[in-house]
Amino acid sequence: MKKDRQTIAFAFKKSLPVMVGYLFLGSAFGIMLFQAGYNFIWAFFISIFVYAGSMQFMLVSFLSAGTAIPTAAAVTLFVNSRHMFYGLSFIEKFKSMGKRFFYMIHSLTDETYTVFCGMKCPKNTDEKKVYFYVALFNHCYWILGGIIGSLMGQYIPFDFKGVDFSMTALFTVMLVEQWIQFKTHIPAIVGALSAALFLLILGPDAFLLPSLMTTVLVMLAFRKPLEETTRKGAKQ
Repeated sequence: MKKDRQTIAFAFKKSLPVMVGYLFLGSAFGIMLFQAGYNFIWAFFISIFVYAGSMQFMLVSFLSAGTAIPTAAAVTLFVNSRHMFYGLSFIEKFKSMGKRFFYMIHSLTDETYTVFCGMKCPKNTDEKKVYFYVALFNHCYWILGGIIGSLMGQYIPFDFKGVDFSMTALFTVMLVEQWIQFKTHIPAIVGALSAALFLLILGPDAFLLPSLMTTVLVMLAFRKPLEETTRKGAKQ
């Protein structure tokens, strides 16, 4: 029981930065959904089953415009295909989690992935449960934000312009934390250079997937020397 409490407490602590961003952005989604004519029940179920961040904001436009299902599905696949790259790095860990496997895949958002990458579980916690609870807490924050936004949108006019910058700030803080924590900075540098290159070539609307693919290929190509560098750094 004590270990379970410590596990939940640690997972909650690690999820707190995401909570701030998700409550704000989830509320913005809920307000947009209400303004489009859909109440908090829609916000609740969409946040449970879609749970796709920026794609949920696009979904509001799709619902308002009566977009065909095949079109919405194709756009969703394109926008969220980056999650396939995220999942590859945690697939073995998720498989070892038994019945939680499918939920872990469903709940792996950008922010949850970032928390996972920089997370080191204390010995007095259950690592598999920590990962599960972090994902669950983050999911609950998003659901709660959507419901709050939908309910408040009925009574209070809000201007959420600029609130999305909270997620940029969140990623910046987590990047700095990981930079300090890990001995080698090669993955971060490769990712940054790849993103900058494709941003210049393709622009902000199309750079993400090519930069992710390039980063993954480069890291796979230099996997052995990178692992050796990491081991040497850990011994020092």
